[in-house]
Amino acid sequence: MSVGSFSASLSGLNANQQKLSVIGNNLANINTIAFKASTVNFADLVSQSIGGPSANPMQIGLGVTVGQISPNFSQGGVESTGISTNVAIQGTGFFVVGDSAQRTYTRAGNFSFDASGTLVTPDGQEVQGYTTIDPLTGKVSTTGQPTSIVIPPGVLRPPVASSSFGTNSNLDSRAAVGSTFTASIQIYDALGEPHVATVNFTKTGVGAWGYTVTVPGADVAAGTVGTPFTIATGNMTFDNLGKMATVNSAPVADVTITSPTWRNGAAAVNFSWDLVDANGAPSITQYASASATSSVTQNGSPTGAVASIISITPTGELVASFGIGRTVVVGQLALATFNNPQGLVKSGTNLYSESEASGNPSTGIAGSGGRGTLIGSSLEQSNVDIAQEFTQMILAQRGYQANSKSITVADELLLETLNLKR
Repeated sequence: MSVGSFSASLSGLNANQQKLSVIGNNLANINTIAFKASTVNFADLVSQSIGGPSANPMQIGLGVTVGQISPNFSQGGVESTGISTNVAIQGTGFFVVGDSAQRTYTRAGNFSFDASGTLVTPDGQEVQGYTTIDPLTGKVSTTGQPTSIVIPPGVLRPPVASSSFGTNSNLDSRAAVGSTFTASIQIYDALGEPHVATVNFTKTGVGAWGYTVTVPGADVAAGTVGTPFTIATGNMTFDNLGKMATVNSAPVADVTITSPTWRNGAAAVNFSWDLVDANGAPSITQYASASATSSVTQNGSPTGAVASIISITPTGELVASFGIGRTVVVGQLALATFNNPQGLVKSGTNLYSESEASGNPSTGIAGSGGRGTLIGSSLEQSNVDIAQEFTQMILAQRGYQANSKSITVADELLLETLNLKR
C-alpha cells in the first residue's frame, strides 16, 4: 500500500483549507469600502510516471496545490454619502497616496482634510494630486509629478488675472445703419480688482459692424474720470447666412487686446477676445433677431479665502467656495493605472503596493489615458458577492470532506495490508 494516497489527500485538505480562508476573508470584508474580493484557483502537483506497456505516459498525480490567489477588480456598487470629500472611481484606476518617497494606491475615496489643510486617508496617508494653478488660464496644471493636496483653511487665494473673455451675441441684421448694441464683461487685473470691459457695436452697412472696446477712465492711469478709455477698435463683417466672415478685414480669429496701465499699479496682462469657440465656430452672429448677448465668459477671479470644498468633478477637480456665490478649482486628484493590477500587493487598510508583476504606474487625471471617471460625494462599496462566496464555501467544504474520506479509506487499506501477516 503506497503512502502517496495519504500525501495527495493531505494536499487536498491544505488547498481547500486555503480556499476557505480566502472566502472567510472576503465575507469578513463585505462592508469594507472599495474592498476587492479574491478568488482561488487550484493546480495539480507534478505527476509520477509508473511505466508500463502503454504507448502513452502512465502517470499518477501527487496531489493539488493553490495555483493562484488573485483580487477581482470588478466594479463595486457606488453609494452616495453626501460628504463632499468622499469620491468613488467609476472604471479603472487607483488613487495615489503617500509621498514621493513611498507611494501606495487605493480604491477607497473616504478622504478628509486634517488640521493643516492636507487631504488625507483615514489612516493619515496624504492624497496625491495637482494644485499648481496656471496663471494664464486659471486652471490646474496637471504636468509633472503629483504632490500632496494642501488647501490651508482661511488662507487667501491669490487672484487670477483675466487673460481672455468672450460673449455669445447676436447682432440684429434688420437694424438700421448707425444702430448700436452694447455688451459688458467684468474682468480682473493682476491684483484681483474688477473692471468692466464694454464692447460697443455700431452697424456701418449691410452685414458690416464696427466695434470699440472700452474700460472706465477712472481705472486707467492715463484715463479721465467719467470718460471711457478705449483699448481696442476694429470691424467685422457677416455673410448672407448671418455667420461672421471677417474680423479687421482678415479671416475670423481671436482678437488680442493690449492691456492698459491700470491706476492701481497692477501688472499689465493682455487680453484675448475669444471670437471663435473650441469647435472653430464664431461666437457672434447676425440673424434677423433682436440684438442680445446669451452668455459671457472670462477666466479671471478675485482674491478670496477658501471656505470649503463643495464638490469633486468627474475629472477629479476639487471645487471650493470662496466668498458669496463664488467657486474656484483649487486642485485635482491624480489616478494611477497598472498594466497588471492583479500583480499589486495588498498592504492592509485598503492600500496596494506596486510590484514587479504589476508593472510601473501610469499616473494622470481621471477620464484620460483609459482611466475611469470619478463620482463626488460617494464611495465605492465592496464587490463581494455573498451568494457566490457561500456557493464556493460549500464546494470547498465538500472538497475538504472528500479528501478527509480519502485519508480514512487509505488508512483502512493500509491496516488490511498490515493484517496480512497475522
